[in-house]
Amino acid sequence: MPIQADFHMHSHHSADSQAAMEDMIKSALDKGLKHICFTEHMDHNYPPTEEYPGGAWECNVDSYLYELLGYRAKYDRQLEVRFGLEIGMQETVVRENAITAREHEFDFIIGSIHLVNGMDTYWPEFFEGKVPKQAIDEYLQAILNNIKKFENFDVIGHMDYVVRTLPQGESAYKPSDHMDLIEEILNIVIEREKGIELNTSALLKGFSNPNPHRDIIKRYKELGGEIITVGSDAHKPERIATHFDVAEEILKDCGFKYYATYENRVAFQHKL
Repeated sequence: MPIQADFHMHSHHSADSQAAMEDMIKSALDKGLKHICFTEHMDHNYPPTEEYPGGAWECNVDSYLYELLGYRAKYDRQLEVRFGLEIGMQETVVRENAITAREHEFDFIIGSIHLVNGMDTYWPEFFEGKVPKQAIDEYLQAILNNIKKFENFDVIGHMDYVVRTLPQGESAYKPSDHMDLIEEILNIVIEREKGIELNTSALLKGFSNPNPHRDIIKRYKELGGEIITVGSDAHKPERIATHFDVAEEILKDCGFKYYATYENRVAFQHKL
């Protein structure tokens, strides 16, 4: 398998996973991976719910790092285990996110949008009274607003994530209808020497495209983008590296010859 790095996964240190870190590592080894990065959730000021009380989405980074370092030493000769974080970007917590990103020596930081105007796009109420274009534009605008204010990330995570829960389904989504916003985001990413990720989780859920849509990946390449990581967004061991064969095909079709991994916040390119 040419893609041997899964750079988006979660363990029990994230609110929405119960997976043991060692089980994730063993699954990665079974699937022939050479590089992985845990990217535990850090969403400051996530609204409390019955399922997730206040602070549930704020990873205890010290505890997470302590456990990771033990497994890094144990599996050192078999697998590179990197220390990452998925930071939930919101304009209301720019300062908190900036502090979080500097408090530890991370290998890799994903900047993602989960909340738009205080609402998770997994909540049905986010879509109430909105046509698909309005909901998607609102999500993309949130990415744009946040990356203008918060720069301490390496790649943008699952760039059109909102489509996963679009009530009308993915058929109501065409990237060309949102290309002005998309290109503005991509141009900032390229100018600042950041990257994007190809997130295969949507493929596992039965979607025909990853996040972002292959048209966005292609446009990123056309605009001069070179840094792209690949991640399964696995929250369970069996989901690590799912559909990486499709990811490889998409990357090659979009003109990419390399995918990226990170160490100490520096990108390293690997040939497809």
